[in-house]
Amino acid sequence: MYCPFCSATDTKVIDSRLVSDGHQVRRRRECLACHERYTTFESAELVMPRIIKRDGSREPFNEDKMRNGLLRALEKRPVGTEEMELSINKLKSQLRATGEREVSSEMLGTIIMKQLKSLDKVAYIRFASVYRSFEDIKEFGEEIARLGDDD
Repeated sequence: MYCPFCSATDTKVIDSRLVSDGHQVRRRRECLACHERYTTFESAELVMPRIIKRDGSREPFNEDKMRNGLLRALEKRPVGTEEMELSINKLKSQLRATGEREVSSEMLGTIIMKQLKSLDKVAYIRFASVYRSFEDIKEFGEEIARLGDDD
């Protein structure tokens, strides 16, 4: 670590603590050359796979986009924020666990629907209706029937 004041490379860590619910380490450092003190933050860099869209285009994984889709599906449902955040973390872990650099949007949608099915069945139907582009009430009924068969 270079000192931001004198660019020396010899620094010592005075204090370390976990911040951001344990997702970051805050380190208080002192330069051994100029004796100035400064703070650094360290966090793991987790590389998420790129998403291959239905039209063949590729885009980086966007957690906000996924979160907004889940929020819309879970709107006015009895699912707490903590449960939703836990689900998002599980979804991201499942994506990373594939070990792939790129995954299809269909695969991502399937993973999200499995997670929603276990979280809230109404939210699952809402998400599935948009994701699978339901055209009429018959498709809703078929999906609800399949949902009932799984129980």
